[in-house]
Amino acid sequence: MVRPEGEITLLPESVDDLWHLRHLIEKGDLVFALTFRKIESANDKLRPEKLERKPMRLGIRVDSVEFHRFANRLRVSGTIESGQDVGSHHTLSVEPLRDVSIVKKWKRDQLDRIAQAIEESKRPEIAILTVESGEAQIGVLRQYGVEEVANITQRAGKLDETSQVTFFAQIYEQLVQIGAEEYVIAGPGFIKEDFVRFATQKDKDFPNRIVIENTTSVGISGFQEALRRGAVDRLIKDAHLVREARLIEELLKEIAVGGKAAYGISEVVKAHDWGAIDRLLIADETLRNEREKGVAVDELLTAVNNSNGHVVVFSTDFEPGKRLEKLGGIAALLRFKLQDS
Repeated sequence: MVRPEGEITLLPESVDDLWHLRHLIEKGDLVFALTFRKIESANDKLRPEKLERKPMRLGIRVDSVEFHRFANRLRVSGTIESGQDVGSHHTLSVEPLRDVSIVKKWKRDQLDRIAQAIEESKRPEIAILTVESGEAQIGVLRQYGVEEVANITQRAGKLDETSQVTFFAQIYEQLVQIGAEEYVIAGPGFIKEDFVRFATQKDKDFPNRIVIENTTSVGISGFQEALRRGAVDRLIKDAHLVREARLIEELLKEIAVGGKAAYGISEVVKAHDWGAIDRLLIADETLRNEREKGVAVDELLTAVNNSNGHVVVFSTDFEPGKRLEKLGGIAALLRFKLQDS
């Protein structure tokens, strides 16, 4: 397969897009972006603290990339190749609504990632509420996982009518502040239905924007369980994170029964040699690390695609990706069970 080589300009609009850029930009890429750099004149040499920072567009050869999720910023560091002070080290601060251009030999999964980011950016923002008596957690569905944004607790003991109203009011206020378009309301027992009735008194349209899901737990594990049960899928079809949650469950079930699965690089390569791979699962950090080490991981991905298999890159910021990392960062669901050798 011939890989396209050239410049692609992208305009990140959200923290999700910055996360995608974190996995698109690699060491050795040439990256252009608007930045601010101190300009020194003859009059400034005696007063360096007065140096003026001026906007300019620089191109740097990348050494490292850092994603600062909570600062909503991506830092790309390297050596200036185009613009002022060629040869100097500089860090580009990439933020939403500032375009960035990347020049490189593009790989298939990277082009797929761009297409995925564009498609998923069109979907409504979804918040997931997990609630039980006296405890609630709210997460926002990102493309890289569920980000917990609020934790509401009431005093220990069973809620009476007054304290429950106060508890529900705190939850509702947090949901309004988040401003999501649709919601998953999940948790054990019937308190989630009680909350929906409370919220409907505040907003009659609320029931039209929710999915209710039974889960055995709340918090991060509750978020994961709601995704696995297909709650988000009933709001938006074919969400990438939903596929990841289901695929990791399928993989673990096959491993548990010694079935149609392989994990770890040697077993996956063996499965490919037998033409057995249906879906190749690889963690994003594993993919990045193997590429930086010069391992021929791209040849494996290309070969799987060419043999009508499918490659799925998992986010290690989300629980399924973390579980995949514990299996060596790479695994496969197979067309048939391999014979023991």
